[in-house]
Amino acid sequence: MNIKRNRRHLLWCMLCFIAFNSFSQNILNREIYANIRQQRLDDALAIISNSAEFNFSYSSNIIKRDSLVNLTAGYYTIREALTQLLGSGYEYKESGNYIILRLVAIKLTSIVQQSPGTDNNIVITGYIVNGETGEKISNASIYEPLHLVSSLSDAQGKFSIKLKSRHRSASLSVSKDFFEDTTVTIRPAYNMQLEIALIPVVNANIQSTSSIYQTTGDGLEIPRLDTGNIPDIERQRAVEQTRLARLFLTAKQKAQSLNIRDFFTEKSIQVSIVPGLSTNGNMSSQVISKFSFNVLGGYTGGVEVAELGGIFNINRKNTQFVQAAGVFNLTGGNAKGVQVAGVHNTVLQQMNGIQVGGVSNHVKSNVTGAQIAGVSNITGHDVNGLQLAGVSNHNKGRLKGMQLSGVGNFNKKEVDGIQLSGIVNYTRKLNGVQIGLINITDSSDGYTIGLINIVLKGYHKLSIYTNETTNMNIAFKTGSSKLYSILQAGTNAGNKNGKLYTAGYGLGTDIKLLPWLSVNPELSTSLAYLGEWEYTNLLNRFNLQFSASIGKKISLFAGPAFTLYYSNQTAAVDGYKNPAIHSAAKRNMFNNNRLSGWIGWNAGINLF
Repeated sequence: MNIKRNRRHLLWCMLCFIAFNSFSQNILNREIYANIRQQRLDDALAIISNSAEFNFSYSSNIIKRDSLVNLTAGYYTIREALTQLLGSGYEYKESGNYIILRLVAIKLTSIVQQSPGTDNNIVITGYIVNGETGEKISNASIYEPLHLVSSLSDAQGKFSIKLKSRHRSASLSVSKDFFEDTTVTIRPAYNMQLEIALIPVVNANIQSTSSIYQTTGDGLEIPRLDTGNIPDIERQRAVEQTRLARLFLTAKQKAQSLNIRDFFTEKSIQVSIVPGLSTNGNMSSQVISKFSFNVLGGYTGGVEVAELGGIFNINRKNTQFVQAAGVFNLTGGNAKGVQVAGVHNTVLQQMNGIQVGGVSNHVKSNVTGAQIAGVSNITGHDVNGLQLAGVSNHNKGRLKGMQLSGVGNFNKKEVDGIQLSGIVNYTRKLNGVQIGLINITDSSDGYTIGLINIVLKGYHKLSIYTNETTNMNIAFKTGSSKLYSILQAGTNAGNKNGKLYTAGYGLGTDIKLLPWLSVNPELSTSLAYLGEWEYTNLLNRFNLQFSASIGKKISLFAGPAFTLYYSNQTAAVDGYKNPAIHSAAKRNMFNNNRLSGWIGWNAGINLF
């Protein structure tokens, strides 16, 4: 019986899955009841989508949304309803829970006119149009991939490109961001006038291709940086989106590079004076060279051996072995080897090797090797190696190695190694060592060494205690149980003729003997004030105290102490204690007028 029952349950689950899958995948075949009278077209589409629980995606340019439509009361499939509302000039495509509405594409390429060429050259002219709407497309890239000749369509979609006619065959490729690429075969030895149609890329998230472009100051359209329609990975890695590229590249160069994403070719050497004025012309951003020499600056597809730039180097893809520039290097892919710039280096993917910047270095992904900068290093993910900066290092991932800086090191995740700075170190989790004036970490399994050590999920104690030298003392202890810092102060309260004030710093560790009992070796140095600032009085103490918990956040402690006291103050000041300990002569362990030592004690209470 159980076997039969299990089989029935399994069969029922399978049928439900098949029914659900069919429902979710075949939107156009879903049946709805509709009764639409004199409704706006966009409202009618909303009624249909709400009834069948899906979404429409379409360009606002192809739908007359304010036109009034009717649909006689009755049952319809989604396909039937759309055909009656829109007519036969549209096609429908399912994508997830979307139906994408498109006009039936016009003929992709048509020859308007042709004539024999002259002087071994032919000229191809024409227009680039939207295959759905027939609208002219500006800033489309038209190029001949074999000989790297290219052109851009103007604001009216018009283009002109000159080719050599001696080749037996030729082809033109046409690309535009957010449109599908197309290739046109050219008849040899003939001038031609063409009309070339591009089909928009099917993407359910793009409601209108016209909404994702912005117009630059010189009238060219390029994709908006803030649009959600550009995939995140492309937006992060596109060289053309960076401030440096926008400053040094023309709008035409940026538009062409954004259009042509998939075509790259290789050459041995490229030489340029400035971007665009190079041996590869306007197609230099599509060429990966072994060697690249840029008199002022260059813009290439990538470099496989070495690149030198008088002012700057900009590469769309990878660079390796050597890249050097007087001012800056900008690499859109991975960098491998040595990258040196007088001011700044940027790598939009990974750096494997040594990166040296006179002012700063920035890597958006991982670094394996070393970053050395006069001011700052910034890394977007993990660092395996060294970050060395005159001012600060910033790492958003995990550090395995060392961060050294004059002011601060900041690590967003874990540190397995050393953070050493002149002022402040921060990491979320410490598995190594922090050395700085101020050390901050969320949690620590390592060691923090500094004046102020803050472990948010670590060791925190407020100690109130007395000892043989000062009868009232307070100390704040923070860090980890392995090593905590101590900020302390004390006074001789209630003694008019024996005043003494102390303030100092120390280090300690907490060693568990039993769940409720621990021993705390502590080493500290305090400056003692005995009425005159011109003298030096130092109390150096080693405490060995035993701490017993009497509650969740309260413990009592006591133990012996050894004090080594240095003082060059010979004359007592009225009202102040001198020497620092009564009967010091009896406890003196050294034959020295300035140095004395004794065995003492301390006892008190810990809070927190």
